[in-house]
Amino acid sequence: MSPLKINTRSVPTGPVLEVLGELDHTTAAQLRALVTALTLRPGQRLVLDLAGLEFCDSSGITALIVARNHAHATGADVALAAVPAHTLRVLRIVGLDQIFPVLPGSPGAAQP
Repeated sequence: MSPLKINTRSVPTGPVLEVLGELDHTTAAQLRALVTALTLRPGQRLVLDLAGLEFCDSSGITALIVARNHAHATGADVALAAVPAHTLRVLRIVGLDQIFPVLPGSPGAAQP
């Protein structure tokens, strides 16, 4: 079991949260708290970079939906980036691939 680690960085379009480890019932509150504390402006895009996500259960999916709802409430947008195949499969099964834009790679991967 890998503990959840979230790295935050800013790019010109808005904040990027790099989610590493397991997003489950014991760690999802950490992501929810961080996301809802973000100050987003209309027109920004919150990106959740999931390249390092090892596991995601229903609580983790709920945390992603909380992020989407928070972004939309502020007039911002949200996208998922570098979604692992196991998580993308779940998103497709439950139809969330229809409400989350999915970017193929990690945003700003070449940046330090």
